[in-house]
Amino acid sequence: MPVPGPHQVLVRVLATALNRRDLMLADGTYPLPAEPGVVPLADGVGEVIAVGDKVTRVAVGDRVASTYFLHWVGGPQRIAQVREQFGANHDGWLAEHIVLHEDSAVHVPEHLTAPEAATLTCAGLVAWAALTKPVPVAPGEVVLTVGSGAVALFAVQFARLHDARVIAVTSGPEKAARLRELGADETIDRTLVPDWEEAVLKLTDGDGADHIVDCVGMLTLPRSVAAGAYNARITQIGAFPGGTPTRNPFDGKYLSIRRIAVGSRTDYEAMNRAVTAHRIRPVVDRIFPFDAAPDAFAYYRDGGPFGKVVIEL
Repeated sequence: MPVPGPHQVLVRVLATALNRRDLMLADGTYPLPAEPGVVPLADGVGEVIAVGDKVTRVAVGDRVASTYFLHWVGGPQRIAQVREQFGANHDGWLAEHIVLHEDSAVHVPEHLTAPEAATLTCAGLVAWAALTKPVPVAPGEVVLTVGSGAVALFAVQFARLHDARVIAVTSGPEKAARLRELGADETIDRTLVPDWEEAVLKLTDGDGADHIVDCVGMLTLPRSVAAGAYNARITQIGAFPGGTPTRNPFDGKYLSIRRIAVGSRTDYEAMNRAVTAHRIRPVVDRIFPFDAAPDAFAYYRDGGPFGKVVIEL
């Protein structure tokens, strides 16, 4: 059993969740290589069962998650902070216990179950950062989500929280129906409408979307640009497989494109306040027991989940 140091907390893990980066770490395609023998997974929630003698931020009995990056509390992100990640080069949450520095601990919303709370660290936070930084989405603006993975689902929920109009690009009628239940105002099935950027322009009377959360990558960038309004903001999410656009994506468009990596502890705490105030519940696709963790990885890779895949202890 680990013993926490002066500024550390010992957490009994309740649940942990998978992200695309965890598959990339296993495959060796993530920008930051995994340390041999590292405990996987950055998403998780647990109960504090012991604290070091100098800890002030949390107490025994608190339910906490961790930040994605060990030392990014707030302000601009620096490369040194990017290089320290749970589940990559620091032991993550796929364990019975985890030791955190108190600065990495984040209290989670009380109304969420442990599997729900375990989903927030990566997908939830990056969607929040995409829609609130540097300037939050304004009521009435059009948010376009591209893809229907966990980040896109959170983005739909957070965009509706900001009273935005949400258009979601997805694949298949079942996913489209579930996205509308989640809060999307309109959905576009890319299997039926491959030139979905033209459908976005038609739905917006030619104006385009003000904010685009592109969860796919470079291959969809030209269509995201084409779907953007004048001075739109496109956010490409995190690490994704490479690819080259098949045409010049700009074609006279004036907009900004950024690529972000999750968020800071300050962002995480702001998101949790909003999740609590609006009683938002993350979408969980399936929960696996701890001893079936390999099955959870296989299902996440091949099962086409709608929402998060969680491992519960």
